[in-house]
Amino acid sequence: MLKMFARALTALALLLTPAAHAQTVKDADPAIWVVRDRDTTIYLFGTFHALKPGLTWFDEAVKDAFDKSDEVMLEMVLPDAATVQDAVRRIAYHPGGPTITELLPQDKRAPYAAAMTGLGVPPAIFENFDPWLPAATLSSVSLPKYGFDPNLGAEHVITDAATAAGKPVGGFETVDQQLGFFHELPQPIQVKFLVQTIDELPKLGATLDSMLDKWSAGDAEGIGKLLNEDLDQTPEMASVLLFQRNERWAGWIAERMERPGTVFIAVGAGHLTGRNSVQDYLAKRHLTAERIPY
Repeated sequence: MLKMFARALTALALLLTPAAHAQTVKDADPAIWVVRDRDTTIYLFGTFHALKPGLTWFDEAVKDAFDKSDEVMLEMVLPDAATVQDAVRRIAYHPGGPTITELLPQDKRAPYAAAMTGLGVPPAIFENFDPWLPAATLSSVSLPKYGFDPNLGAEHVITDAATAAGKPVGGFETVDQQLGFFHELPQPIQVKFLVQTIDELPKLGATLDSMLDKWSAGDAEGIGKLLNEDLDQTPEMASVLLFQRNERWAGWIAERMERPGTVFIAVGAGHLTGRNSVQDYLAKRHLTAERIPY
């Protein structure tokens, strides 16, 4: 389940990961779609929240769509570190409940402690937090080890470009809402997420590289399989973290189509592929998202 959640943790990664090292320049052509009528155009771009240096993706079809747009919409407007820290304390801290160690199965306690310690994170600091938080931390703190830098993520590049161009930037959700999605998951599901994160951590580098290769090639179907292949194992998480959000965003798009203008929407690539994608919910509203060729 680690693959499902990686795209939702940009804010936490901003707090916990240093910059990655430079590497050879490589062209990337990630997927982008468009929904349009007579006087409204809405672009749908699937992002990768943490990227490796040297990828040239903000050009060609993506940059052309951005340049034509009057406004930008992200999953959320990127928060500063203090905002994230405050939200985490308010939402995920529960000093009166069972500790992480008590919640974990006996055979996962030592691997959990070893994984945290190996990343330079004292496991004791998470003992009184929701189980989803150490799971998120394990994945986000690992990113630099594999050459990924959240500060190079698509949302950062797009936000900087929009600021420079004077384009307004909005968000579908707030940081409180995004963290709240995890907090509101039943505790057994959160514990399962942590256990699966521990188990999948040794494969994280290979998983991220595979996802990045498919994203760079515009292989929406392929990245969808990687991101969503295990949704059936935890339908509660799939509903809360993907399907319900996709449906809400499709509703926003349908309403926005009633007003003229051009909007550039950038959300995690997993929201724009697989079953119950944003495009699927748009189709139910009789709106068609067309893939833009390079």
